[in-house]
Amino acid sequence: MSTPVLETRDLTIRFGGHVAVDSVSCAFHAGQLTAIVGPNGAGKTTYFNLVSGQLAATSGQVLLRGADITGLGAAGRTQRGIGRAFQITSLFPNLSVIENVRLAVQAKARGASGLLSRWASHVDWIDRAEIYLAEVNLGAVRDTVAAALPHGDKRKLEVAIMMALEPDVFMFDEPTAGMSVDEVPVILDLIHKLKARGDKTILLVEHKMDVVRSLADRIIVLHNGRLVADGEPAEVIASAVVQEAYLGQAPKRAAEAAHG
Repeated sequence: MSTPVLETRDLTIRFGGHVAVDSVSCAFHAGQLTAIVGPNGAGKTTYFNLVSGQLAATSGQVLLRGADITGLGAAGRTQRGIGRAFQITSLFPNLSVIENVRLAVQAKARGASGLLSRWASHVDWIDRAEIYLAEVNLGAVRDTVAAALPHGDKRKLEVAIMMALEPDVFMFDEPTAGMSVDEVPVILDLIHKLKARGDKTILLVEHKMDVVRSLADRIIVLHNGRLVADGEPAEVIASAVVQEAYLGQAPKRAAEAAHG
């Protein structure tokens, strides 16, 4: 197989005497959506934080396209092509919807234009921001202050910002958390569209197994900070280790869940 877009090697973090992520080695490829599941406290979000640079590893490595980026912080990893959406939205609350996305477009284009072309670039940045807003169905609220948006629209705006940064790796940490039943399909459709492009590496932390089944090409399972299962969704969901550690189901019921 080709060189992974993203890889972790023996990635570990300790908080005092507690090992929250324990020697996790895993490779992720373009065109693949990997769901990361496990019980509460399994280390899923901590692993995400280690990959995206919000936390510094105690030991181990994070590689992007074969290059060691373990020493880079979150900003450096974003510049290299890792995009992250959080459980709790991370926006500029006092700026408008369009300005939130425009800043992301500008950050991606920074250094590409000189002073004489700054105004032309500014217009182009806004035009590009409009395109991303249209993709997430937020064009109608472009001038609304981000803080005034309902929760579901805030999550959509966060996805638009991440898309504007044009990352190679998209990381979604429980993207449907706190959403109404009506809002969930919009976010899932966005992720489906990103996956359908075939050139992006997508990681998804999600508790809802129906969401996992509808999106994932592959599931990895963390339990007590360790990687305990890795494979195709039906196989992993039906495995004894997942039934015991995560689903709490009898084998027959787990198999039925795996096949919908």
